[in-house]
Amino acid sequence: MTGSIARLFFMLACLIPGAGAPAHANEDSGVLVLGRISDDPKSHYESMKVLLDYVVSRMGDVGIHEGKVLMARDALQMASYLRRGRVDWVSETAGGAVLLQRRAGAETFLLSDRNGIRRYHTIYFARRDNDVKSLDDLQGHRIAFQNPTSTSAYFIPAMELLERGMNLEILGSPFDPPVPDSVGYVFARTERNIATWVHKELVDVGAVSNLDWTNPRKIPEFFRSDFVVLRESPEVPRGVEIVRKTLDPAVRARLREVLIGMADDPEAVGLLEQYHQSMRFFDLDERDRDDMERLRIGVNKVSAGIE
Repeated sequence: MTGSIARLFFMLACLIPGAGAPAHANEDSGVLVLGRISDDPKSHYESMKVLLDYVVSRMGDVGIHEGKVLMARDALQMASYLRRGRVDWVSETAGGAVLLQRRAGAETFLLSDRNGIRRYHTIYFARRDNDVKSLDDLQGHRIAFQNPTSTSAYFIPAMELLERGMNLEILGSPFDPPVPDSVGYVFARTERNIATWVHKELVDVGAVSNLDWTNPRKIPEFFRSDFVVLRESPEVPRGVEIVRKTLDPAVRARLREVLIGMADDPEAVGLLEQYHQSMRFFDLDERDRDDMERLRIGVNKVSAGIE
């Protein structure tokens, strides 16, 4: 992040009540702090505060009477907040949750669906006329990811390529040639850029979620007709709620009860649609735990082998 962008983030955070102010996650003070990693805090604050106010209004019996929102610009900053006890509860993707578990000792708490979707996976695609016909052909070629925090468009594809014994090297631009014994990767920032770079043959393969693959605003139909799917990865949970390890057990139990109960509460109608377009929160089942463990191992490999 450049200095000018960082200053802009700070200025925006200061304009949002509670987003940039020191928030102390402390059960003794009666404050519950909800955190989020965002490069656009102003657009996310309102829906988070609405949800938080609802939750806090039902937690007086465990001493919680106030809620605050605290934004972080990246996973490193959020991990610091969690370690220092400044955040109680964070909504994340599966990959982001694994990072915060590793860096801050956070704990997976609940899962949440988003847009009614509980699970999703990665789609790898290429042009039909490209020489790359499978992931095994990627050696010496280029792949486009979205950004370094994306579960479906970075962590999953990076870990699957490493599991295949491939070396990954970051390229300065899609015009840089990869070395013959590695896979060169670039971050395209948006799904539409990934599709465009594949279509214009700047990269050989793109990786996006199956949800983005079917969204014409992100993968235009006139592009997709020239593409072929090389592989679909196994699924992982879509949304993951985590809490700091030191959160009071009574607060944690009541928070779980309130969140899971929202789906059946008439007063919660409309709130979940604002918050990540989630329809409900739910406990992890055995499959979810297995998937999160597999992702944890994979993310650790990515961190050790690439970053």
